[in-house]
Amino acid sequence: MPQQKNFVTMPAQHQNKQPGIESLMNPLPQFEDPNYKGSEKLKGKNILITGGDSGIGRAVSIAFAKEGANIAIAYLDEDGDANETKQRVEQEGVKCVLLPGDLSNEQHCKDIVEETVRQLGSLHVLVNNVAQQYPQQGLEYITAEQLEKTFRINIFSYFHVTKAALSHLKQGDVIINTASIVAYEGNETLIDYSATKGAIVAFTRSLSQSLVQKGIRVNGVAPGPIWTPLIPSSFDEKKVSQFGSNVPMQRPGQPYELAPAYVYLASGDSTYVTGQMIHVNGGVIVNG
Repeated sequence: MPQQKNFVTMPAQHQNKQPGIESLMNPLPQFEDPNYKGSEKLKGKNILITGGDSGIGRAVSIAFAKEGANIAIAYLDEDGDANETKQRVEQEGVKCVLLPGDLSNEQHCKDIVEETVRQLGSLHVLVNNVAQQYPQQGLEYITAEQLEKTFRINIFSYFHVTKAALSHLKQGDVIINTASIVAYEGNETLIDYSATKGAIVAFTRSLSQSLVQKGIRVNGVAPGPIWTPLIPSSFDEKKVSQFGSNVPMQRPGQPYELAPAYVYLASGDSTYVTGQMIHVNGGVIVNG
């Protein structure tokens, strides 16, 4: 494993636009374990990842590529991050398709699925991962506009992309949804964001029951504090400097530390697992 510094705090920093730019972060997130060796667990699989250009999505894209999968990455407009991820993915000898655009738009959600199938030939695994968050000091500060924006990206896109993907998914295929620890613990400054993550948990469980007879598995990952571009683009400098210090491991997680959970759920290692959440959160005990 890469040597981990025992971060209790991170350098103070802030970015003005969500979902953030990875190349501007200090320190840069660790998106890859250089000692990770794939074993063809996903060889020949075609996978669509929303928010796959940076952060958790980048780490998952690279890990999937190491396992032999072709990757389609949907992202907003962070072309620099997306092209860096594409270059790294293609170094594994697989295909990588970039799909920029606004996932709050229902038609675009449909379009990325069809473009994935057109360019890669089929779709075997869908990873719904895109998210935005806008901290506020209380419910009274959350405008109707912010509420709608947060829900459209964080949960509506999951519905729309998944619905479009269902006609392409077959027995043995997989859907993975990224939730969050805040779905279980709540967060006083992320009320609307936490609500969307709770919705993702319920969506995952209900969809798993709906699709179980078709042989399509649906699971999720609930990350704790992970060092991604969403953090400096969401919080002020003081909050960023304290990020991750409140979990038992007393540091934020790195994106590569989540990737094996997604590989497990996408691969044949988890054929008896559906409707579940894997908690990767630095030691916080969660029941649910």
